[in-house]
Amino acid sequence: MDIYQHFRKEEHPFIDQVLSWKDQVERNFQVKLSDFLDPREQKIFKTIIGNNPEFTWNLVGGGETAERKRAVLAPYYELLEENRFEITLLEGTYPTKFISLSHRDVLGAILSLGIKRKKLGDLYVDNGVIQVIVASEIEPFIKMNLTHIKNAQITFEEKPFSSIMEKNDEWISSHTTVSSLRLDVVVKEMYNVSRQIAAASIQKGLVKVNFRVVDSPAFVLEEGDLLSLRGKGRAKLSDIHGLSKKEKWKITFEKLK
Repeated sequence: MDIYQHFRKEEHPFIDQVLSWKDQVERNFQVKLSDFLDPREQKIFKTIIGNNPEFTWNLVGGGETAERKRAVLAPYYELLEENRFEITLLEGTYPTKFISLSHRDVLGAILSLGIKRKKLGDLYVDNGVIQVIVASEIEPFIKMNLTHIKNAQITFEEKPFSSIMEKNDEWISSHTTVSSLRLDVVVKEMYNVSRQIAAASIQKGLVKVNFRVVDSPAFVLEEGDLLSLRGKGRAKLSDIHGLSKKEKWKITFEKLK
């Protein structure tokens, strides 16, 4: 079976990477630890590795509702204990009376240090508390260098994962029909905007599909795709139910409340 035919062309490099990990574990009995994977990458990883009895694997992101996770792939006889995933929870506080910080502010401050997004897991900002899950190898660097965000002075400390602020996301489900699975057509329905506004937003780089900017209105969506429109929140194409008698696609999508 050609695994590539089941995924988009732009995903082929990541498929090659997972196949390389698989080969190294199989040939050299190595244990492979990935960077943080987004949900789409996790799906690809699971599809390629499957239930092969020669391997043991898991995905861990620090909490029950973690979105971004590190993968460990190992020979079947290995025990994948928690410390094998090498993730750390850092927490800092700031005075909400004097300053307001958003998820975007914190992420931007971390990335401005030259840290790559793949080294970061989930990030939470709420009521003066910042929690960020990081690859353990960059923990000392962040603690030493991330001392200010905007005008707030912040000191990050390692915390146990038992203290993590879990997400309580609520998704609202809707059923509709669309003339095609083009990105502009589906964005129009999901966000209740005109098709012209949907297309313009896409072309301006305001729309992401599976955490990557897509600037082509003609991009064709697939079941399970996660979308976001800047300023309008997240949505996901949960199910594609096939064509109606009027040759329209019946879909179910969810929007984050």
